[in-house]
Amino acid sequence: MTISVIGLGYIGLPTAAMFAACGVKVVGVDVSQHAVDTINQGKIHIVEPELDKLVDSVVANGYLEAFTKPKAADVFIIAVPTPFKDDHEPDLTYIESAAKSIAPVLKKGDLVILESTSPVGATEQMADWLSSKRLDLTFPQTHGEDSDIRIAHCPERVLPGRILKELEENDRIIGGMTPKCSNAAVRLYKTFVKGECIVTDDKTAEMCKLTENSFRDVNIAFANELSVICDKLGINVWELISLANRHPRVNILQPGCGVGGHCIAVDPWFIVSKSPKEAKLIRAAREVNGYKPQWVVDKINNAISRFLEENPQKDKNDIAIACFGLAFKPDIDDLRESPAVEIVYALLQNGLKVNVVEPNIKELPEKLKHKNCELIDLADFDNSACNFVLVGHNEFKSSEILHDTQVLDFCGALKGVQ
Repeated sequence: MTISVIGLGYIGLPTAAMFAACGVKVVGVDVSQHAVDTINQGKIHIVEPELDKLVDSVVANGYLEAFTKPKAADVFIIAVPTPFKDDHEPDLTYIESAAKSIAPVLKKGDLVILESTSPVGATEQMADWLSSKRLDLTFPQTHGEDSDIRIAHCPERVLPGRILKELEENDRIIGGMTPKCSNAAVRLYKTFVKGECIVTDDKTAEMCKLTENSFRDVNIAFANELSVICDKLGINVWELISLANRHPRVNILQPGCGVGGHCIAVDPWFIVSKSPKEAKLIRAAREVNGYKPQWVVDKINNAISRFLEENPQKDKNDIAIACFGLAFKPDIDDLRESPAVEIVYALLQNGLKVNVVEPNIKELPEKLKHKNCELIDLADFDNSACNFVLVGHNEFKSSEILHDTQVLDFCGALKGVQ
């Protein structure tokens, strides 16, 4: 058996490596020549614990090889991005492109799995794109159990920083377009998955992933809204949450600068797009979390104004501020949909000079490559005019430098520190 993984990012590459580690021949495909070249050298282009060692091993043993164009295989796993457009409508361009790229090499008996988090109906849409390119083959939407090609939706549900462990241990939702499709997908994932493979249909599988992330978004929104209210009332939100969570049936999450990442910041809109009148709470949560970065920017601007009032000899153009953290969550390098990136960008647009401390990246993202923005090491940090913690990286929590510096902490990284 040969498996082809389309999209070698934060989900595709670990998935490809896990199959390859079981002695399965894996062909990885990515549009990025840099990613392909890096992987074929036995290295990785993302940050994920233990993944570098695994990729080095499976490449050296000949079980994983990367290309920029699809090759013939028996299984195709599509793990490409699914962003949304400016109007929050799902953008399936990457899925469409991936489907049309593998269509020429499909053969009777192949299994195609969509892992990308998708709006309800995306798997059927993918099947239609494949069918339109291969009129000589039959597909489940028209031929059911007797189709030449089997198709399923099996969403990933892993945590960055623990991907390899969770790929193996977490339960998987297997949503085949027919029972035969589901059974084929279950047999595939049981190659390395120790968790339970739970069978449903493709639409329910799509909705399940969206539901999981929307649930989390709603709960984060409660914490973020609570932090705004507490700030207005002069209450320490960290102490409040700690006290409230002593109730045996209360578990409030920790507030932050907003919600980032490809999943939680995006997926709820997929539900809203399909049911705009009914998804009232889900939309409200998205709006609360979407507002939080602007609230942070306003608080930062107020702090800078107070600093300049207290130091009339200084001008906004003469000072630099420091922002700690750019990733969308602690201890990873992933900047997708990161509220911290949006916050720093807004500060640059206000004409401020910003020093960024982000220990998990080597260069600033394109959006922040500006003459007034510089990426610096924590060890090189020298107390700026104003300092703001945006992401609770472990390096910040244990830093004596930060503990001795006056900061505004927006994520609770320095709780308990004066």
